[in-house]
Amino acid sequence: MIYDLIILGGGPGGYLAAERAGQAKLKVLCIEEQHLGGTCLNEGCIPTKTLLHSGKLFAHAKQSAAYGVRAENVTLDHSTVIDRKEKVIRTLVSGVAATLKASHVEVLDARGTITGRTADGYTVEAAGAIYTARNLIVATGSSCAIPPIPGLKEGLASGFVLTNKEILELCQLPEHLVVLGGGVIGLELATYYGMAGVETTVVEMLDHIGGPNDKDMVKILQKNCEAEGMHFLLNARVTEIKDGVVVYEQDGQTHQIEADKVLLSIGRRPNTEGAGLENIGVLLERGAVVTDERLQTNVPGVYAVGDVNGKAMLAHTACREAEVAVNNILGKRDRMRYNAIPSVLYTVPELSTVGETEESAKAKGCDVKVIKIPMAYSGRYIAENEGGDGICKLVFDKCHGTLLGAQALCNYSSEFIIAAGICMELELTADDMKEIVFPHPTVAEILREAVCKY
Repeated sequence: MIYDLIILGGGPGGYLAAERAGQAKLKVLCIEEQHLGGTCLNEGCIPTKTLLHSGKLFAHAKQSAAYGVRAENVTLDHSTVIDRKEKVIRTLVSGVAATLKASHVEVLDARGTITGRTADGYTVEAAGAIYTARNLIVATGSSCAIPPIPGLKEGLASGFVLTNKEILELCQLPEHLVVLGGGVIGLELATYYGMAGVETTVVEMLDHIGGPNDKDMVKILQKNCEAEGMHFLLNARVTEIKDGVVVYEQDGQTHQIEADKVLLSIGRRPNTEGAGLENIGVLLERGAVVTDERLQTNVPGVYAVGDVNGKAMLAHTACREAEVAVNNILGKRDRMRYNAIPSVLYTVPELSTVGETEESAKAKGCDVKVIKIPMAYSGRYIAENEGGDGICKLVFDKCHGTLLGAQALCNYSSEFIIAAGICMELELTADDMKEIVFPHPTVAEILREAVCKY
């Protein structure tokens, strides 16, 4: 049988591409080596948010006195949290499977490897059989980067060092967790374990947490995290992992810190090894598949979506890339735009951003006008956040008055940052944005308050 499309990988990019292509009446085969839903549903976005929700409920209960609520002897049962996480995963993964079945997509539980090209199309070997398709979508995702730190591989083998996968399976809380990396994964998991009562220390090579996020925002975020008991070692480089100890250098001196468990979260690398891309000449750059704005590789009819192309390692990016790739396979002109993709740190408070930060815009030579106001301009924020110190920041193109980027540091900013992204996509000016009516009282109307300062 010759398929119209074979998809390697069943994560957000892969399963959505399969769903869209199946709904368009293409003959589709989706090959997934592990679990439908990929890292996002099984080891990333969804399970971490499940843990964080429980952590927030626990923290809110302990801190409820300021709101007139008295709670006595509040505890967190971590094993129950893990059980609920598994239930959430099962529900969502089964939903993906049902959707693909309804879309008439064939799913094969196996590892797929591209073997070559024939007159009929591209060939893929999986589970001892050869499958052929006219088009391919590579959606093999990414995995935890393993740097050459002495003792790290031994630590991973012994279970002392964990990746985001293993730490989500811990049924008992460690007493002291050391997190290597102050980026998205590290901070989110550190937030949960910190709220759960674990002594948590984050070791970060840079002089700030949060990676490329706005520096004003991450300073306030760090202060909030420290107030909850988390510790940060900045400008610190890990030099060795020993049994029960992390060795690091800071300010020219060598130090060590004891730990019961270590979380490795210093980044992700595209999963291209073993996919057989070299067998058809697919171009890679720094380990990632090179794609154009249509998500097509240098090989006609071969596309790559999601983390494997290294452009923006976010599940929602992968979903939109999947739609663009399928549309182009169907002959519909579509292109991917990356300038207004929201990104969220699901910490407490949440840090949400879209587009340029003040620093990145200036680095690109943009003449900017920056509006920064405290979240206290929002009545609902004040009502629901005792002593909150969040801020909202908008970065405008000074010449055209259009929005280049937005950042918001407050709980559930993830739910309204898209409003700023829509304004960017539509290229609205500040005057245009002032005409938009926001519901009151909502935290989202902080965007309007900020725009009105323009």
